[in-house]
Amino acid sequence: MDYDTDIAIVGGGLNGPALAIALAGAGLHVTVIDAQRRDAREVPDFDGRSYALALTSVRMLDGIGVWESVAAQAQPMLEIKVTDGRVGEGPSPFFMHFDHAEIEEGPMGHMIEDRYLRRAIMDKAVGTEGIQLLDDHEVTGQATDSCGVTLTLASGKLLRARLCVGADGRGSGVARRAGIKRTGWTYGQTALVCALHHEHPHDGVAHQFFMPPGPLAILPLTGNRSSIVWSETDANAARIHALPDDAYLDILRPRFGDFLGEISLAGARYTYPLSLSLAHNMVADRVALVGDSAHGVHPIAGQGLNAGFRDIAALCEVIVDAQRRGEDFGGAVSLARYQEWRRFDNTALALATDSFNRLFSNDNPLTRIARDIGMGVINALPGLRRGFIREAAGLTGELPRLMRGAPL
Repeated sequence: MDYDTDIAIVGGGLNGPALAIALAGAGLHVTVIDAQRRDAREVPDFDGRSYALALTSVRMLDGIGVWESVAAQAQPMLEIKVTDGRVGEGPSPFFMHFDHAEIEEGPMGHMIEDRYLRRAIMDKAVGTEGIQLLDDHEVTGQATDSCGVTLTLASGKLLRARLCVGADGRGSGVARRAGIKRTGWTYGQTALVCALHHEHPHDGVAHQFFMPPGPLAILPLTGNRSSIVWSETDANAARIHALPDDAYLDILRPRFGDFLGEISLAGARYTYPLSLSLAHNMVADRVALVGDSAHGVHPIAGQGLNAGFRDIAALCEVIVDAQRRGEDFGGAVSLARYQEWRRFDNTALALATDSFNRLFSNDNPLTRIARDIGMGVINALPGLRRGFIREAAGLTGELPRLMRGAPL
């Protein structure tokens, strides 16, 4: 059987190229197919988001040779403070405080802006032998048989591979063509996202302030800057986003507080609708899903990209181990190992973020009392608190080798 490539990855965001780098480093030939033009993804303001990379995600990026090129632009997260309250009233006296000093491994993670991480991953992919990048190519057809998968591109070109990986987002065409169904819903919330300059240093502390319309995350960037992810109802978010910059900041200031001094915008403003989208299966015949194509979750815990990177590390390990044993890495047995490894964790994450958002995004007095007491109890118990810190750092569960800092 002739193949054009060992593995075809559909989707050229962050997860697809990162997986390609890891697989190519193990000697496999990989083709990444992206419907967008590469130069469109590389403009500095293509995506306004920043990512809270868990410690284990940093290990993976280091293992595939990407971290060194972005380390200077990354801000260590040394503490996380979680509070609850209403606009203009300040936080309640109950809170959770997580300090990296309570674990031995170092910072819980790092904040990195999309513009730096995306370029570093793409530059590494371009320079890695064994990777073919096909940008501005849309996949229109997908057919599998016992030996492989054939993708049809809009140009009419056919691409034959042993395995197809869907890294093409929540509306994954790969999943749809494979017959994988989804469960999901919208939250009626929109995230307002931007970066801010502030007068005082943040000292590497991330803040999560829960308010009835939705949470406000204040995440430390390099210098006296922070990224905010500010969740509001869809109607409020649309109204706020339409305002000029000064009026936007006037509405933000009572929510943000004055603990970092004066604030000002440090770039463009963005909005992202919030929803949950969970694939019923992560695999099908000759198909595997990673990242948002398998599980798109609420950003309340900042774990979306980390979960995608864990998918990548697990799938890469399953494929490489199967190849070394002389097995068919795109066959049902290998793919079942991947799904067994990742599906429970991803479902649990989706349910946890959904539950947290519903628990905290309301103003019911009894619910407020219960959640405030819960936060106080967690903060008062060192063992439970350290468990949450290790979870935030990505150190729980069965870790793939790349996330343990070990070679494939």
